[in-house]
Parts: sequence; C-alpha cells; structure tokens
Amino acid sequence: MSSIEDQINEEIQKNKILIYGKGTKAAPQCGFTVETIQFFQKYGYPFEVVNVLDNMPKREALNRITNWPTLPKVFIDGKFYGDTDILDEMEAKGEVEPLLKDAFGDK
Repeated sequence: MSSIEDQINEEIQKNKILIYGKGTKAAPQCGFTVETIQFFQKYGYPFEVVNVLDNMPKREALNRITNWPTLPKVFIDGKFYGDTDILDEMEAKGEVEPLLKDAFGDK
C-alpha cells in the first residue's frame, strides 16, 4: 500500500494543474476553492481538483509538504504555487499564461 505522500506525488505528476481544495470541481464547498476553479477556467487548460475536506491525513501531509497551512493548494507542472492570492499577483505581472503554456507545451 502506498503512503499518503506517494498518493500526493502521483496526483501531482498526473495533472499539469492540480488544486487541492474543499469539494470537487463540480461541487466546490468553499469560496476560495470556487475562486481558484474560476481562475483556471478562464485559461482553458485542463485541471483537476482533489477534495481533501474529509481527508485529514492527506490535508496534514500536504501542509507538511508545502509548508502552507491553508486550502486551496495549487500545483502547476509539479511545482507548488500557493493559492489564488499568489496566482493573482503572478497574473498581474503576466506570469501565469507563459507558465501554463510552458507546462502544456504550447509555444
């Protein structure tokens, strides 16, 4: 049986954009998760949302791995970026779209 950290690493590797949040993409259960989903929807790239609301061991492991206490937690191309506060700042500087294009191999 794989550890929670192994599961997290596998999820991060399988998804170019991965959001650990409260609820699912279809049924988010927190305003911040909704905001993050809307943030990525406008770019049109595929992304996944992993619900960690009812999975305290996974939430605790993610807190340790990222050293980030709050949800959602966003990974792009395997790298942790924080939440929409960080992404909004990056977007204002024009950094998000090139990052996504690079992650998905769009030149």
